[in-house]
Amino acid sequence: MDLQNSTKTKPPVVWLTGFPGMESSHILISIPFCSMYIISIMGNAIILFIIKTDQSLHEPMYIFLSMLAMTDLGLSLSTMPTILAIFWFNTRRVSLDACFTQLFFIHSLSFIESSILLAMAFDRLVAIRNPLRYASILTVPRISKMGLAFVFRGVALIFPLPFLLKRHQYCRANVLFHSFCLHQEVMKLACSDITVNSIYGMFVIVSTVGVDSLLILLSYIMILRTVLTIASREERLKALNTCVSHICAVLLFYMPMIGLSVIHRFGKDSPLLIRIFMGYVYLLVPPLMNPVVYSVKTKQIRARIIQIFSK
Repeated sequence: MDLQNSTKTKPPVVWLTGFPGMESSHILISIPFCSMYIISIMGNAIILFIIKTDQSLHEPMYIFLSMLAMTDLGLSLSTMPTILAIFWFNTRRVSLDACFTQLFFIHSLSFIESSILLAMAFDRLVAIRNPLRYASILTVPRISKMGLAFVFRGVALIFPLPFLLKRHQYCRANVLFHSFCLHQEVMKLACSDITVNSIYGMFVIVSTVGVDSLLILLSYIMILRTVLTIASREERLKALNTCVSHICAVLLFYMPMIGLSVIHRFGKDSPLLIRIFMGYVYLLVPPLMNPVVYSVKTKQIRARIIQIFSK
C-alpha cells in the first residue's frame, strides 16, 4: 500500500499520445511522418552543405540561413525518437527525466530559432536601407557573437524549467496529449501549485516570442518605408522579393507557435484532435518547409541544388 501511494504521489513515467482511437493505423500514419522527417533532415543538411562548400555564399544572409538550418535539424532530431517510437512500436511510456530533457531541447531550440528569425529581419533591413555599409555592419565575427548570444538566451531562459517541474508532485493520470513533451502541458500534470511555472512560462514567451515578433514587425515597417521611397517600380519589387523567403519562414514559425500556446492556456474545451494537430504543425512544418522555401526562392541555392543533383 505504501509503495502504491508513493507511486501515485510521484510516478516515474508519463504516457504520450499518438492519435487516440487510431492505434491500429499507426504504421500507416507513420509513412507521412517519416517522409516529413526525411525531407526535413535531408533538406536542411543540403542547405548546410551548399553554404559551407560554396565560398560565394559566405555572406551574412546565408550564414543566418545556415544557423536556421542547424536549429531546424535540432528540432527534428528532438521530436523524432518519441514520435516514431509511438507509431512504429506503440512505445508511449517515457520517464519523467527523459520528458524534461526533451522539453528543454524543444523549447530552447524554438527560442533560438525565434532569435535567428529576428536577426534575419535585421539583415534584410540593413541590406535594403544601407546596402553600401551592409558588409561592414554584419561582419562574420559580429554574426558569430550574435549566434552565441542566441544560444545563450535560449538555453538560459529554458534551463530553470526542468528544475521547476521536478520539484512538483505528480499524482494525476500522467497522459500527455502529444507525442512529445511540452512545458505548458507537463506542468498541468502536477497535483501541487504550478503558479510559479505558469508565471515563468508566460514571462519566457513574452520576452522571447513576444519581443522578437514585435521587433520583426517593426523591421518590416521600416523596410516598407524605405522601399516606398525607391522611384523605380522594378527596384521596389526586387527589394521586396529578397524578403519573401524570410516572411514565409516567420509565418510558418510564429503562427503555429502562438496558436498552440493560446490553445493550451485558453482553449481547455477545444477538441483534442485540434490540439494534437497544432502540436505537429508547430514542430514539424517549419523544419520541413524552411529549406523548401529557401531552395525555391533563393536563386543561388536553387542553382547549386540543381547542379548537385544533375551530377
